[in-house]
Parts: sequence; structure tokens; C-alpha cells
Amino acid sequence: TGSIADNVRWGDAEAEMDAVLQATMQAQIHASVEDFPNGYETKVGQKGVNLSGGQKQRLSIARALLRKGHILMLDDSTSALDVKTEQALWEALSEEQATMLVVTQKIRTAKGASRILLIDAGKVVAYGTHEELLQTSVLYKKIAISQQEVEE
Repeated sequence: TGSIADNVRWGDAEAEMDAVLQATMQAQIHASVEDFPNGYETKVGQKGVNLSGGQKQRLSIARALLRKGHILMLDDSTSALDVKTEQALWEALSEEQATMLVVTQKIRTAKGASRILLIDAGKVVAYGTHEELLQTSVLYKKIAISQQEVEE
């Protein structure tokens, strides 16, 4: 509930509007917000606009970016995004001066990580870069093939 700007400011209640704009641009949600009837003052929730899953995810990311934390934890945070938006988001996040812990089921997302932990049945079963895991982990390679993320 509240406005879009209020929702983003949950990350930092004292944030200036410039900081809110910067966070939403980085989170790839700014253009969508501009399309809402009242922009950043548009109400969300029961008495306002209903947000799509991808918009909710990007607003949550904007909120986290506004905090400027040292660690950014993203748990399947791009599952509802289209490929183009997700790529733009990861490019923008690569500029962040924070350690990122990313939980994902998408190989294309994992590929960008400096290190990947492959977890199966609650246990770490492989560790390495994308290329290393393609060579050393049957499970990782099987997942990559199923998602068509292996270079032929």
C-alpha cells in the first residue's frame, strides 16, 4: 500500500527523490513507473494499481539498492522477468559495490557469477565457475543442457 515512491523508500525512509529515481532506474522499473497514471505518486495495492510479478520483483530490488548495503541477497528475484529486462538488470547490478548472493534455478543467471554453488537435496554437490562445472559436474551439465545454455 502507499505510493510507488513510499514503497521504494521502505529501503531508506529518509531517501531523497533523486536516490529513489537512481534505484528504480538501476532496478529497471523506472520506465514502468513513469507509465503509471501518477508516476511515483501512484498508489499500489487494494486501492491503487496492481503490480505484475516482475514489477514487484524490480521494486523489491530497487528498495534493496536504496539501502546501499554491503551484501545484496537475491533469492530467485528475476524469475518473473523477460530475458531482455533481466539482462539489463544484471548489467546494472554489476556496477554495485556489494557482494551479491544470488539464488537461482536459471543457468543463464548463474553463468555471470564468479563462483557457483550447486545444491542438490540440501547439500553442496559442486562448486566452481560455469565453465568448470560444465566439465566437472554431470548434474550441472544436465541442467545446462535442459535449459539450452551449453555452447555447441
